[in-house]
Amino acid sequence: MTHDTPLRQLLDDRLTVSLTASELTPEAADLLRGMLPEPLPETTGRAGPVYLRSITAAGWRGVGPETTLDLPPGPGLIVVAGRNGTGKSSFAEAAEMALTGLNARWDGSNGKARTAVWKEGWRNLHGSAVPTVAVRLTLDETGDPVTVRRTWYGAKVDEARTTVERADGTEQKLDESIDASMLSLYRPFLPYSELGSMVDGTLSDLHNKIARFIGLGQLGEIDDRLAARIKACKDTESRPRDLRTAAIEALAGLDDQRATEAARALGGRTADVGAVRALLDRDAVTDGGVDVRLQALATLSGPDEQEVAGALARLREAVAAAEDARHSDAEDARRLVGLLESALEHRHRSQSADCPVCGTADRLDRAWAEGARAEIERLQAEAAGAEAARRMLGAARRAVHDLVQPVPDLLRAEESELADLWREWALCRSLTDPAELANSVERVAPTLGAACRQVSEEAARRLTDRNTAWRPAAVRLAEWLDAEEKSTEAKERRRETEKARTWIRKQTDELRDERMAKFDKQSQDVWKKLCESSSVALGRIELKGTAARGSVQLGVSVDDQKAPAYSVMSQGELHSLALSLFIPRATHDDSPFGFLVIDDPVQSMDTQKVEGLATVLSECARHRQVVVFTHDTRLEQAISHLGIEATILYVSRESDSVVTVEKRSDPVTQAFKEARDVSCDPGLPQEVADRVIPAMCRHALEISCTETARRTLRDDHGLGLTEIEERIAPLERTKEYVVLALPRNASGDPRTAVESLYAGGWALINELNAGSHPGLPTVDDRKRLVERTKGLAKAIRRGRGTVVSQGGAR
Repeated sequence: MTHDTPLRQLLDDRLTVSLTASELTPEAADLLRGMLPEPLPETTGRAGPVYLRSITAAGWRGVGPETTLDLPPGPGLIVVAGRNGTGKSSFAEAAEMALTGLNARWDGSNGKARTAVWKEGWRNLHGSAVPTVAVRLTLDETGDPVTVRRTWYGAKVDEARTTVERADGTEQKLDESIDASMLSLYRPFLPYSELGSMVDGTLSDLHNKIARFIGLGQLGEIDDRLAARIKACKDTESRPRDLRTAAIEALAGLDDQRATEAARALGGRTADVGAVRALLDRDAVTDGGVDVRLQALATLSGPDEQEVAGALARLREAVAAAEDARHSDAEDARRLVGLLESALEHRHRSQSADCPVCGTADRLDRAWAEGARAEIERLQAEAAGAEAARRMLGAARRAVHDLVQPVPDLLRAEESELADLWREWALCRSLTDPAELANSVERVAPTLGAACRQVSEEAARRLTDRNTAWRPAAVRLAEWLDAEEKSTEAKERRRETEKARTWIRKQTDELRDERMAKFDKQSQDVWKKLCESSSVALGRIELKGTAARGSVQLGVSVDDQKAPAYSVMSQGELHSLALSLFIPRATHDDSPFGFLVIDDPVQSMDTQKVEGLATVLSECARHRQVVVFTHDTRLEQAISHLGIEATILYVSRESDSVVTVEKRSDPVTQAFKEARDVSCDPGLPQEVADRVIPAMCRHALEISCTETARRTLRDDHGLGLTEIEERIAPLERTKEYVVLALPRNASGDPRTAVESLYAGGWALINELNAGSHPGLPTVDDRKRLVERTKGLAKAIRRGRGTVVSQGGAR
């Protein structure tokens, strides 16, 4: 889904084609070109891939004393298992909190923040240490780790500070390691609270995120600007309606020929603008032009205080941003670029390699020039932030300048307090220093506005006094005429803007359909694997509407009949849908994050969906580090059943919130290891050894046969996980486990089949089943029983029909 052609160039090319084909007017095309998005700035964070090396928590949620969950960095599947309440989710939330400063459980996964009660349980009740969460990251292919640590200094969840520490102990800013915008866009965390709520409501947030990462977010912004322009035009167009009514009411009952002519011009279906204009012009001439000036003063208005306040606020924000950039390395980089470019220009023009400053001969040779150009490219990337801050400052300054209007014609030759104020106001447009400009505008604007209101009110009063009958009506006529002329201009602007908006929406729809194809396919692939046997099918995923009122429409059908997604899906299917929408976004090609953290996705899923989930996670783990937290053992069973390679970490919790993490080997190896460890204990009482060691061997053999049976039933008999578990569930005796694990081509008689695989195997099973084994007087005897049982398990697992004696193969 990487897009090679910049959006601005793509739209500009399409504008040229549309203009040539007369699909757009030049005015509409010019309007659109002025709104085309600038190229996206280079991200400040590292390029990635970012992998997790460990997650640490202390005094946080379910974790008391500091505990670290070590993770193998790089692609691969990691399952963090453990019972409910052991602190698994505390690690998932710790990673999210360390990197984002947020927690979906508290902030509300549907956009509504939780009440304070949800935020009061973040501190562990048993932890005496300072609450801390941390993640150790590998930022790129060099493998250099950094640690992002969030430490609390107060009682509230937001009273914390975040530090980033390199491997050498030095600190850096978080945005130098992790780009916040990328973290929001490709958010690699899927907590359980979001599984059921991701598809709630209108999905406008998901709409906007998908639109952004397919590269079309800026089109929504253009559409919003065009919509605002259309609304402003419509407001201007509607204004004459009320003013026309007010003028007609002011003319009613006047015994004046001018009023009669004006009423006739306004009374038709369409007002006669020319007649009203001629009447007012004639009226002004007959009165010696006095009313023209008074009318102009009566409608005089100064700066709009709200617009001025908003523009000044934006200017000061831009000044602060520019000042920060000026003191940053980015500003130094920009200045150094200028110096290097000047030196290169001097070398080119003078055709001399001598240094113009120190005079050193051949100092500016070809090697220096090549190094300077490389350095310029590197510094230009660093200077991008400062350049963006300067552009924002320039735009904010222009916006303030645009509010400063020149002295009106009727005041230019006048010597008065109002004229002096307006001249001082007009001088603000010549100020280039942002701080001076802001201070001057803030000082002059309210004073000028108050003076304009006073003069306007006085002029209106004088007009009324001159002719109490006609003049108010004339003022209403003048107001209507001015609004009507502006309305005509606004109507034309609106038509061009509507054409532009129709064009941009068409381009948005076309580009959206093109770029959604891959996301759509990925989501459907995930759904099919998760819900292979479900009657609910997921079809096209479509973005509808615009950024302000967008939604994601899901093509859901039940038995080939279209249906509303949420009403026909089970909770497990809703979780599968959430995963189908999350995984394509979190694994997008442009995401710098090489990891996914998914908390408890197994809940509400049936066994077949769990098997599909294992497949989906395994495929993601080919190119991503996938960390899954779960208390449901079915995921481990599915991973084992499908032969998926995974790291299994087991979390347990003791009293006082002491949490431990251990890496699990496969169950068979673990069971035989435990039996051997016990058998090697010389201090084990004889009566205990005679009972415990056979029981442990029998347990290990049953586990081994269970794993072998799962593979045999899957590979040789083609059974699914549900059917396999139904075969295994009723087993109670060791011999039943052994029989189920025998290879497909084994003899019909279990004893014969076992003996064909391992000589003396059937007798060994009888020994283990006896409940007590008095023939284990020495450690060697005990170890030999474990090894014999292990040999039988291995022979059954291999199932090659080769007879193996208890002393070795034969």
